Amino acid sequence: MISWLFIGLVATILLTPGPTNTLLASSGVQVGLRKSVKLIPAEVLGYVISISAWGMLIGKVSTTLPLLPPILKLLSACYIIFLAIKLWHTANQEVEFNQPTIRTRELFCATLLNPKALLFASAIFPVAAWSDFHIYLVHMMAYLVLITPIALFWIFLGSVLASKKVGWLNQTNLQKT
Repeated sequence: MISWLFIGLVATILLTPGPTNTLLASSGVQVGLRKSVKLIPAEVLGYVISISAWGMLIGKVSTTLPLLPPILKLLSACYIIFLAIKLWHTANQEVEFNQPTIRTRELFCATLLNPKALLFASAIFPVAAWSDFHIYLVHMMAYLVLITPIALFWIFLGSVLASKKVGWLNQTNLQKT
């Protein structure tokens, strides 16, 4: 029922740098892996709420506005392309990680407002997920299985960046990748 395409797309998008991943990596830099793990439930909850809200809205409105889902998919794809170009162009700028410690509430809000949720709801989750609870539940559970290790990866990446023990792993190479 879950396609490999769904799994691959979810993993790819979750691995893409964005507001939530930046905060997770920043927390890894500031307080390390162990203390940052407490942020993961906030990310999970933020995405579940946001994806579900966007999906239900799209499911309800798309019957009267059938062009809405393709337009939202196009806008989401354009935004992701914009972010990729912006990351590439700013890769050589110094990132300031010396900000106040990331709190759970801040990560939750950043995730709740993350445009990736719209992309997941409009283009990655199957259209049937918004009308069939079983399909929604199966896909959301697969999503949740993927999000935790990827969040841990971003936190770990931040802690490795802070240690500066891996020469090729630096902010510039990370952003260009």
